[in-house]
Amino acid sequence: MSHFSVIKTKIRNLSALKASLQDLGYHPLEGIRPIKGYQGQTRQAEIVLEQENHYDIGFSWNGQEYELVADMQYWNQPLSVEGFLRKVTQGYAYHTVLSETVKGGFELSQEQKNEDGSIRLMLQRWSS
Repeated sequence: MSHFSVIKTKIRNLSALKASLQDLGYHPLEGIRPIKGYQGQTRQAEIVLEQENHYDIGFSWNGQEYELVADMQYWNQPLSVEGFLRKVTQGYAYHTVLSETVKGGFELSQEQKNEDGSIRLMLQRWSS
């Protein structure tokens, strides 16, 4: 019998999560929506990624962070769950860093994507 799995994350910023998912080619649906699981079971999520098999993936707020919620029996993604979360987390960190640096008066001057998948950012701040 299948059931929903809940995977904890360190993701707290909704805007950075959405941007990360969009960078990966997803079209996240925002707002509290049901995601479907085995035998019509549902769970609520604030961010929903529709899958072709109609068993969606969600990110649900637990009061402190967003958790990945899905019926893993119906996982229908090119990456494993671990690979998917690695990519989402990297994108989340990227967008969080950019957002915070802008608040600190910095701007992105150069970005380099390395062969190992890491991203190097060069920031600058002009002072008067």
